[in-house]
Amino acid sequence: MQTVTLNNGVEMPILGLGVYQLTEPGECERVVSEALELGYRSIDTAASYRNEEAVGRAIAASGIPRDELFITSKVWIQDAGEKPARAAFERSLGRLGLDYLDLYLIHQPMGDVYGSWRALENINKEGLSRAVGVSNFYPDRLVDLILHNEITPAVNQVETHPFHQQVEAQKVMQEYNVQIESWGPFAEGKNDLFTNPTLTAIAEEHGKSVAQVVLRWLIQRGVVVIPKSARRERLEENINVFDFTLSDAQMATISTLDTGSSLFIDHNDVSAVTLLSGVKFNT
Repeated sequence: MQTVTLNNGVEMPILGLGVYQLTEPGECERVVSEALELGYRSIDTAASYRNEEAVGRAIAASGIPRDELFITSKVWIQDAGEKPARAAFERSLGRLGLDYLDLYLIHQPMGDVYGSWRALENINKEGLSRAVGVSNFYPDRLVDLILHNEITPAVNQVETHPFHQQVEAQKVMQEYNVQIESWGPFAEGKNDLFTNPTLTAIAEEHGKSVAQVVLRWLIQRGVVVIPKSARRERLEENINVFDFTLSDAQMATISTLDTGSSLFIDHNDVSAVTLLSGVKFNT
């Protein structure tokens, strides 16, 4: 599996499995188990996904040595702050049945972000998470966090797909040596992504699916990808993207699809902040 090197030297697979919306425990455990059988070694979960226990069971049952896996989880807004974030991390670690994480993220740029980051810095220094980072931080919030703290986030996980390509945001991340990671690489099928004529034509040229072309496009941009699927054949398809290369012309053609805006949620929108900050769950 191709990897990227994070700003602290940790190696991270450039492709992994996301488990957002896999809330049924049996299904989540099955999907993670099948993904591990197919060669996935990076699994991305979060406290707010409410499936960490199922992910942990699949990891334990796999028999794969822990040091061959890369496991990510995230702290939700309700646990923002130094002490709450530390406690949330320990709960996640317990649910996953692990001694350490490979990456722990602040899930949203809301609440006591600075307090949460102090907790993550300590978690990282203690070796409990090999790397720490953020998710959904727009460039201004990311740079603010970097300039006023000791540890620079290793990763920023943001909505990135053909219709919202994050080109300028990626430039900022590159300037500060922060790895961009895509959530929603397929835009959840919005804008008819899977039948888009541009993507379909490129896929036909390579004898690949549109999904494979999208993943390959992201990987060639240096973006870490964590596509989600509950179907084994799709899991297998998504990981088989290292045997072809998009041309410069094809990369440029895909770049024309960018709308420059989110298809899901604008974190600068007051209603979005209110909505997300109101989401609570039992921890």
